[in-house]
Amino acid sequence: MEELKPRPASSSPLTPLGFLERAATVYGDCTSIIYDTNSYTWSQTHRRCLQLASSLSSTGIKSGHVVSVLAPNIPAMYELHFAVPMAGAVLNSINTRLDARTISILLRHCESKLLFVDILSQSLALEAISLFPSNENPPLLVLIQDDYEGDGVCFTVDSRFCCTYESLVEKGDPCFKWVRPRSEWDPIVLNYTSGTTSSPKGVVHCHRAIFTIALDSLIDWEIPKQPVYLWTLPMFHANGWSFTWGMAAVGGTNICVRKFDAPVIYGLIRKHGVTHMCGAPVVLNMLSNSPEAKPLENPVKILTAGAPPPAPVLLRTESLGFVVSHGYGLTETGGLAVSCAWKREWNKFAATERARLKARQGVRTLGMTEADVVDPESGVSVKRDGSTLGEIVLRGACVMLGYLKDPKGTSKCLKEDGWFYTGDVGVIHSDGYFEIKDRSKDVIISGGENLSSVEVESVLYAHPAINEAAVVARPDEYWGETPCAFVSLKGELTRKPSENEIMEYCRAKLPHYMVPKTVVFKEELPKTSTGKIQKFVLREIARGMSSSPSTRVSRM
Repeated sequence: MEELKPRPASSSPLTPLGFLERAATVYGDCTSIIYDTNSYTWSQTHRRCLQLASSLSSTGIKSGHVVSVLAPNIPAMYELHFAVPMAGAVLNSINTRLDARTISILLRHCESKLLFVDILSQSLALEAISLFPSNENPPLLVLIQDDYEGDGVCFTVDSRFCCTYESLVEKGDPCFKWVRPRSEWDPIVLNYTSGTTSSPKGVVHCHRAIFTIALDSLIDWEIPKQPVYLWTLPMFHANGWSFTWGMAAVGGTNICVRKFDAPVIYGLIRKHGVTHMCGAPVVLNMLSNSPEAKPLENPVKILTAGAPPPAPVLLRTESLGFVVSHGYGLTETGGLAVSCAWKREWNKFAATERARLKARQGVRTLGMTEADVVDPESGVSVKRDGSTLGEIVLRGACVMLGYLKDPKGTSKCLKEDGWFYTGDVGVIHSDGYFEIKDRSKDVIISGGENLSSVEVESVLYAHPAINEAAVVARPDEYWGETPCAFVSLKGELTRKPSENEIMEYCRAKLPHYMVPKTVVFKEELPKTSTGKIQKFVLREIARGMSSSPSTRVSRM
């Protein structure tokens, strides 16, 4: 058989863009998107994406160019996941919760050529553009308008926007021959894991990886054809864990929602017969604690990740008729690479035991070749005893190509031994299921948002009254985790700042979700013999503190 080799007919590049083309054929008259009173069919969505891709090409967008978008879960955000790469460009979805300084850094770092901006993010985008140095060209601005009339705000279009989203759609060619990847290794998306320093980590994924993770997620979560999917997970979070493309593969109905809370979610579930949704544990907590919380008429499946869901939250949520699945992934894997694969015999256990088992991250999904927990120094697998700590490592088609313009960062986690080192510390139980125990990079996961304690500490250290600072995760029943700051003050102060003053100082310099929700004053922070702050001691103190509702701030 040695003479048999790959030929063009058997080696077409894998790409998730073909999902939309197929959906237009198989599910053409079926509903693709519902947003308020507006709806589209899959044939309409396909046509609109082709028209937008055509217009992007006519404006000079070429293969390899980065096109950014700053928008919530609205139809345009969904369409851009297909239209931008259909023009050959790389899609960069930006977190709408970031501040202008951070957004400016990201746009400059990726050399974005064009930025789509939602009507509510106008001022944020314009401020970010104003921070560009005079010798650098900012991206062209396109305004996404819709019929939003919330909060009684009247919006005017700033003259700095070159056109609107709908004008690009209208003038595009519906027969446009979309740009197929020359190689399945061509980049399709760029997502930032953190944008709070001058050296952000831009994760680049190729068509092959997104194709794999999208189908892998559908199989692992057992999603049937034509589900009704409610977008409670932001699409800017790892492209909605790749379910943006996955919904096209199964001809699902995407229920888009700009802003949501528990009453909105319950209302949409009842109105549209929602079958599936995703979200961080904070969403589960919101649903289970809401006055609207009543037993569902039909089960709704929820996939949660971002932090281990507390067992009491799982119990409350599932008692209402939600069926919760738990997984683990990173921006670097494009979605969930590990899931708590449920065994039928576990249904016989008591509710508390089921919740404990479900809180574990689980085993590798089918799309991952291998997953392990290893000693980071030797690379040897740890004992399967549920207590020996090691670093979680992964390998498979879903792993990123690398970090944009960061070869050192890429080689640090994509090592020569063929593994992707996640930086997450965990254990393996005797049945082979993983469980995360800590985060070696001091990442705090609050309401599904990843934030670095180092970045918050750098702001705290700039405060004129603070001598030392350390930020750790504090368990929170609502957000999962919140940043807790331990600080010592300078001795020569005539007046000591209050906890609220420290928070306000941070609020002026950080994105809202990164602001410490608790500030603890100490005479001196605990240190090792070499002078390093002992964060594990502070974590134990934070874990022993009660979760105070007064420190919670709504971010939904």
